[in-house]
Amino acid sequence: MRFHTKGPNPILSDQVTNIGVMSKAWAEKNNVQKPQNYKDKEDTFAVRNTNGTGPFRLVRREPDARTELARNADWWGHKDDPHNIDRIVFTPIKNDGTRVAALLSGEIDIVTDPPVQDIARINASRALHSKQINQIRAIFLGMDMARPELRVSDVKGKNPFADKRVRQAVYQAIDIEAIKTRVMRGEAIPAGSTTSPGVHGYLPSHDKRLSFSQDGARKLLAEAGYPNGFSTKLDCPNDRYVKDEDICQAITAMLARINIKVQLDLQSKSLHFPKLQKKESDFFMLGWGVPTLDSHYVFSFLYASKGAWNFTGYSNPKVDELTDAMSREVQADKRDRMILDTWQQVLDDIVYIPLHHQIITWSMASKFDTPINAIDTPQWRWARFKK
Repeated sequence: MRFHTKGPNPILSDQVTNIGVMSKAWAEKNNVQKPQNYKDKEDTFAVRNTNGTGPFRLVRREPDARTELARNADWWGHKDDPHNIDRIVFTPIKNDGTRVAALLSGEIDIVTDPPVQDIARINASRALHSKQINQIRAIFLGMDMARPELRVSDVKGKNPFADKRVRQAVYQAIDIEAIKTRVMRGEAIPAGSTTSPGVHGYLPSHDKRLSFSQDGARKLLAEAGYPNGFSTKLDCPNDRYVKDEDICQAITAMLARINIKVQLDLQSKSLHFPKLQKKESDFFMLGWGVPTLDSHYVFSFLYASKGAWNFTGYSNPKVDELTDAMSREVQADKRDRMILDTWQQVLDDIVYIPLHHQIITWSMASKFDTPINAIDTPQWRWARFKK
């Protein structure tokens, strides 16, 4: 295999871990040389047919209903990693109560997204146990600061979010400890930035939040010219992040206390993200993971002027220049300085309102065990049924 790059790439080894390899002859034979178009819900031959030499083979695939895998007797790794799983059946169960009931009754062996309010009850059962780890995913709010006027607001002729003091007021009006305790039941880590521990360039100091202060927030709004607050609309998913709907409802109430009147629009992720990608939202919730475990991934998508997921309109020539330069810089100390300078700039500009880092919980039968990982992706070849 050969990789052709446009120039030096200091994180190529991190990026290739996310590249799936397929047989060229098989792909050409079945006309699947190009990746599936997820956005248009394309259903190619590769989606429903086995290709590869992994520990399991595809037996049955019914999107959003059932996916069944079977042990691959010809897998090259059985000698070094002899798992004892014969069959895997993925069954989406959308209702929280039904999902937990199925686990408690023994109908299923593992749930990778138990509701936070049920974790204590699950752990109280001798037939079950749970594992937790900090996910590489930060949850935050974004604001369109580039439009001359917000789409939904009683402020006309100007954009409140274009003023850093307003963004800071929103930040300081959010009681993140209350959200952690009451909404997340302690299953979250308050964040001060849009990246997480484990990502290259992350510093603990980045998670030092601005102090919660409703009085300070009101003062900032008055200084910005909004002593009586203003109205806006917040777009949130209700089926993407842990307790996303409840978080947004809590934030709506908190902002009301500083006279920011929020119209909350809750939608399925299938509607929420297309709206963001069309840049049709003034104020929104977003979560961000980092598969390369490098800060450049965050900057290039969320902060660069042409970033594919920069829905804020934020544009800073210095940030653009540093983001581009660090993509080619191979001297580690020099590149690290670029990363540090970029974080200092974007955090000072309050481009986003950080909320928290998600905690992953997997609950499973006591007879079953599998290692948990920060990317929230089970590796079934390492799973075991206890004898």
